[in-house]
Amino acid sequence: MKSKSLPFSTVFIIGLTLFALFFGAGNLIFPASLGQAAGTNFWPAVSGFLITGVGLPLLGVIAMGVSGKEDLHSLASRVHPLFGLIFTTVLYLAIGPLFALPRTGSVSYEIGVKPFVSESMGHISLLIFTVLFFSISCFFSLNPTRIVDIVGKFLTPIKLLFISILIVAALVHPIGPMQPPVDDYSHIPFFKGFQEGYLTMDTLASFVFAILVINSIKQKGATTTRSIAITCVKASFIAATLLIVLYASLTFLGTSSVSVMGHLDNGGQVLAQAASYYFRSLGGLLLGLMITVACLTTSIGLISSSAAYFHKLLPNIPYKALAIALSVFSAAIANVGLTQLIAFSVPVLTAIYPLAIALIFLTFLHPLFKGRAEVYQYTMLCVGLVSIFDGLNAANIKIAAVNSLFSHVLPLYHLGLGWLFPGIVGGVVGFLITLIDTSKTVVSK
Repeated sequence: MKSKSLPFSTVFIIGLTLFALFFGAGNLIFPASLGQAAGTNFWPAVSGFLITGVGLPLLGVIAMGVSGKEDLHSLASRVHPLFGLIFTTVLYLAIGPLFALPRTGSVSYEIGVKPFVSESMGHISLLIFTVLFFSISCFFSLNPTRIVDIVGKFLTPIKLLFISILIVAALVHPIGPMQPPVDDYSHIPFFKGFQEGYLTMDTLASFVFAILVINSIKQKGATTTRSIAITCVKASFIAATLLIVLYASLTFLGTSSVSVMGHLDNGGQVLAQAASYYFRSLGGLLLGLMITVACLTTSIGLISSSAAYFHKLLPNIPYKALAIALSVFSAAIANVGLTQLIAFSVPVLTAIYPLAIALIFLTFLHPLFKGRAEVYQYTMLCVGLVSIFDGLNAANIKIAAVNSLFSHVLPLYHLGLGWLFPGIVGGVVGFLITLIDTSKTVVSK
């Protein structure tokens, strides 16, 4: 079939779908929490957050589009087939049944349902809600070819309507004036905001959501690598515009809330109290609908993507069986509680996020170094050596000798970016090795 240029209306729907898939559980609660802590350092903090919360995820989508690869496994295998298998499996487990997927259900419950039930019914109501939530997600995920239509045409407009009402109220009538920043936001607001963007998991999810978007683009008639890449860029620009406006607005809402509400424990509480402040008794209902729809769209995308990957890895197990199993497992994990889920996820995200970022930039630079595998391998090796210890630190497993060494020799280590310089050095070393000993040069397709 000849490739064709897609009309703007189709690209716009794809862009809305991409936005909806990204804008889920953490994307609502983290900006509001960031705003409370950033205070008058609003702009540098939100700028850092937008890099990891919008820029990198959408670069991940575009990278998949320009790579010409059909999935993350084949892209990551440019480093080494074993790395491709391990990295892809760990990533799908992180954004799927272990962390991000259960979080969609637990966040929906914490903000949309918990305020309306008594404490004595907490465990039972959480169980009932998560069963219903993941049953609905599973139902839509059983037909993955219609995800773009379901999410883009129906769920996204509903979600945007609910979110826009609260945001417009916050912008037109701010709760109060900005207050002084607290903690790290007082002296490194940009880098603290940058690290906060990790918690959304969107850069990891970008590789996964890109497959859904690329498959939809192909079904619409754009089949060449160039036409797919161009459509990915256009759709990403649409999604980025919406994400930037909403993230900045939610951060501002959090910033303006401190003078009246004080510093709250998490972004969910900020949103809940803001909704009550503006809309009284209707506030809780509005927020509950907003959160549930937002999380539902992300849940549908994660279940379908994860099930498709594990079906490819284990072809003897049907896709539908895997989708059901992932839904059941995620419902069970969601009952652990939101706070525990976030605590468990931080060390893993800290360890694998830099690898994902490095893979994105290597994909764009692939033609420049002609796909030499050594460049991939040495870059990932150097990045991984540092990020693993960052993950251990996040888990409070601190090795004093290593931390002391890295603090003295690695620029930006104290800012959580100690892996950046070693990654660049590793890539250069890998490239030089291929020039010195061409007999060992391997080109990644």
